[in-house]
Amino acid sequence: QVQVVESGGGLVQAGGSLRLSCAASGRPFSNYAMGWFRQAPGKEREFVVTIKWNGNTYYADSVKGRFTISRDNAKNTVYLQMNNLKPEDTAVYYCAVSSGVLAGPSNFRGDYWGKGTLVTVSS
Repeated sequence: QVQVVESGGGLVQAGGSLRLSCAASGRPFSNYAMGWFRQAPGKEREFVVTIKWNGNTYYADSVKGRFTISRDNAKNTVYLQMNNLKPEDTAVYYCAVSSGVLAGPSNFRGDYWGKGTLVTVSS
C-alpha cells in the first residue's frame, strides 16, 4: 500500500524559514516525479514546485528564489526548504508523487497524495 506522509509544518514569523519533508513508501519511487502543492483558506490548490527523477525542477514564480526542493531517492523522500516566508505562503502544503513523464505546473498529474501539513506565517 502506497503512503505519502508530509511533516515539518508549523507557525513561523514572516521572514523565517521552515523545512518540509515528504516520505513515500510502498514501492520504489526513484523514477517518479515528486512535488508540492498548497491550498490557502478559501482558495484553490496551486502548484508550488516539482522535481523529476533526474533532478530537473519546476518552480512557481511566487516561490522562486525563496523555496528549494530536493530529493533523496534512497529514502523516497523529498524536501522543501522555505526561506523568507511571507504571510501569503500560509496554506496547507500537500506532497504528490507522479509516475508521469511530465512534471511542469500545467502537466503534473499526481498519482498519490499526502494529507497535507499546515504552514502558518504570521506578519
